[in-house]
Amino acid sequence: MTAAALPIPRAVSRTRVADVFFLATFFCVTFEKVHWNLAGSVGIADVMTICFLVAFVLTSRGPTPRTTGIVLLFFAAFLLVYLLGFFNLETKQGFEQYTKGMVKFLLHFLFLAAAVAYLARRGDRFYWRALGWFTAGIVVNAIYGVLQLLAARAGHNLDHLVLSPLTGGASSINIYGAVNGQSVYRPNALTGDPNHLGIMLEIPLLSLTPLYLRLPRGHRWKWQLGAVLGFLLIVELATLSRSGLLGLGVGLAVLAFPYRRFAWSRALLVPLAAVGVLLLYVVYSRWHYFSVVLRSRVQTGGGSTSTHFAVYNFIPKIIHSHPLLGLGLNNFSVYYEFVTGKTNWGPHSFYVALIVETGLVGFAVFMVFLRYLFVRLHAARVLGRALDAARDPLGRRVRPLAWGFTAALAGTLAANLFYLTMQFYYFYGFAALVLALPIVFARRAV
Repeated sequence: MTAAALPIPRAVSRTRVADVFFLATFFCVTFEKVHWNLAGSVGIADVMTICFLVAFVLTSRGPTPRTTGIVLLFFAAFLLVYLLGFFNLETKQGFEQYTKGMVKFLLHFLFLAAAVAYLARRGDRFYWRALGWFTAGIVVNAIYGVLQLLAARAGHNLDHLVLSPLTGGASSINIYGAVNGQSVYRPNALTGDPNHLGIMLEIPLLSLTPLYLRLPRGHRWKWQLGAVLGFLLIVELATLSRSGLLGLGVGLAVLAFPYRRFAWSRALLVPLAAVGVLLLYVVYSRWHYFSVVLRSRVQTGGGSTSTHFAVYNFIPKIIHSHPLLGLGLNNFSVYYEFVTGKTNWGPHSFYVALIVETGLVGFAVFMVFLRYLFVRLHAARVLGRALDAARDPLGRRVRPLAWGFTAALAGTLAANLFYLTMQFYYFYGFAALVLALPIVFARRAV
């Protein structure tokens, strides 16, 4: 029997299946529009997650890292808060919203726990593959956003041509307003909202910039990574997302001190100059159009700005009526329909949603969870510093990525002051990469 004819061990084939579903989940965690109305709303990330979890259970071998155990403890704490909050529900609609929120929570957190364990077991090479697929999914999303924008300017609805036949639903690019009768488009790509896209783009922009700066000149990934970051920055600006730019600014402030020596480096200035020249050309060619749009985005007295701040007025009311456990998971829109006139209106702030729906107890648990993420990032930076001190080439990747993840997490926290994306799949995929980083490379370093 030849080597080619040898049967593939069943365990190996199952692992490959798990790999496929795992990487597919990371690839499509930002594809919000790709969903079907089956028993509510089932997204492509939901399908991939369920398939991965099944494959993970069937292929689970080896020790489980301590971090996964801690994630499961957080899972139990959140679950207890949400179950106790169930008793604050008062309507059938509230129960339906609660059920939807609970299903998403179970999928998100079980995926997080399983993903950390899986990354730890599969090692450093697979970790880089996971990071690559996560980034590739966001890049594909951004490319679709550019095509969506070009199609809209040509009078076509790309979502209607591409997504509607696939999902059976309807969606389109965001129309911000009009200047002299000409529509102002904000690409939302596959995310459903230009602000979602703007905030999600922060993750690769902030995470990979330190890694790009530390790559030696002539490295085969140097110019490709620089080109990707430049492209993502252009799409970030095209979203006109103030929350996205706020998060990006906070993240860059985090990176300013450890990477200040690169401020005038060729590696940083050349891509920024290329992006700047392109933007100047576009803005100058249509100066009146862009000047009107930009003035409208920097003014702070409009209805949109007032809405983002006004939702914070709900917090004292909820603390007074339901201080400990809030109104119930995913129930903000139900109880404030009489204020907004909409049945699916969100609070436009992750922190408002957190306090309104889960009370002070839920807020406290989530803050402890966030602190744990920062603690693990600190451990990763310490590991990277030790590798750098030992002149291990691995330090050129681990320490920059740890700093990039720290900046990306800080930026996401800031952006969610006036939007809520931290309850989406992409954040839990990012959290898995954060928590697995010090585990995977500590083992490699040993």
